Amino acid sequence: MRNMAFSLTTPQMRNRTKTVTRRSVDTWHDLKAGDVLMAVVKSRGLRKGEYVEEIGPIRIVSVRVERLYEITLDDIAREGFPGMGRPEFCRFYMEGTKGATPDMRVRRIEFTPLYD
Repeated sequence: MRNMAFSLTTPQMRNRTKTVTRRSVDTWHDLKAGDVLMAVVKSRGLRKGEYVEEIGPIRIVSVRVERLYEITLDDIAREGFPGMGRPEFCRFYMEGTKGATPDMRVRRIEFTPLYD
């Protein structure tokens, strides 16, 4: 099973308030509805003694490409940030994603947690 990391949104994943994520359009090319992945805290750049910490399995519901600035308030809430505005979410995303800009194309990934 492939891992998908949620290091910046681990609390939202653990409390199941996150059901949508955005990733660089250059990644997850072959992801499709029905795929099951393991949500993890971190999977790359682990230091000696660190390990992959699983959050739980997720099933992909849909995948599409859109511009980062096109995010809706509903999707911001589904990202785990109810009450956050579009400019704040774009800043949050850009701070955590090297080279990100508001008009960059991102892969919007909707999923259902399969864990309690």
